[in-house]
Amino acid sequence: MKKIFIKELIKARRKNKNILLVVNDLGYGMVEPFVKQFPKSIYNAGVSEQSMMGYAAGLAACGNHVFVYSIGNFNTFRCAEQIRNDVDYHNLPVTIVSAGAGVGYGSLGYTHHAIQDYSLIRSFPNMTIASPGDLMELRSCMDFLVNNPQPSYLRLEKSSEFVIHSRKPKLYPGKWIKVFENKKTDRKKEIYLSTGSVLEYSLSSFKKGTFKKKTLYSVPLWGMKSKKYQSKKIKKFKKIVVIEDHLKDGGFQSWLNEANQESKIISKSLSSNIIEKVGSQSFLMKFLK
Repeated sequence: MKKIFIKELIKARRKNKNILLVVNDLGYGMVEPFVKQFPKSIYNAGVSEQSMMGYAAGLAACGNHVFVYSIGNFNTFRCAEQIRNDVDYHNLPVTIVSAGAGVGYGSLGYTHHAIQDYSLIRSFPNMTIASPGDLMELRSCMDFLVNNPQPSYLRLEKSSEFVIHSRKPKLYPGKWIKVFENKKTDRKKEIYLSTGSVLEYSLSSFKKGTFKKKTLYSVPLWGMKSKKYQSKKIKKFKKIVVIEDHLKDGGFQSWLNEANQESKIISKSLSSNIIEKVGSQSFLMKFLK
């Protein structure tokens, strides 16, 4: 996936000179084709993730669409404050590109596992998550991100070359893409839903019969803003089984549960819209909704 990402980024940069790439002393063996063609469009921030995200925000504020590449946890948790305050708060066109989805870097241990990243990133109101399941979905995600510059998170599998779609699927945030259907079963009774590179594992399990060959959908683009479109889709099915390479709490399933408006539990919480006002605690608590 990483090599396809670079190829797509090169294609985008040829059309748009304001596309930049920022890395933190990682990506060697992958970024060289981009460096060779656009040596003045890539910056190495060194081993300083907080500074790296600050640089990206500054470059984006000057009219650039900045892609920030690193291993899963490095450009998310290590610089969460900069993502929140510098990128998302100002709604800047910065795409955080995370390699090693889920337990992709399993041999390097828990410190390199990206299994809480959805929970962090989807808590930022302006963020759109792009979690492609195969190379065609990756190409479609790149098309969307390039054509819609915004705070975004592109989650890549470390080394997969998996392809299931014969062509690039048409995507928009929250769209479900049918990947596999067993026509002998009633798909309205039970379906399976996945996001990201776990799609390869899911399809393999379907073929082996592990999941009883039900209908499988992939959701490559999602986030806080597209949650409201999920309720009608959820109501069509009696049971939905979610497959994700992330912890249960705060992940893709949690996002779907929050979208299900049939719950008897009503949330009174601070607005998901960024509060741009400054005032006392009692004043700001009026933004409960």
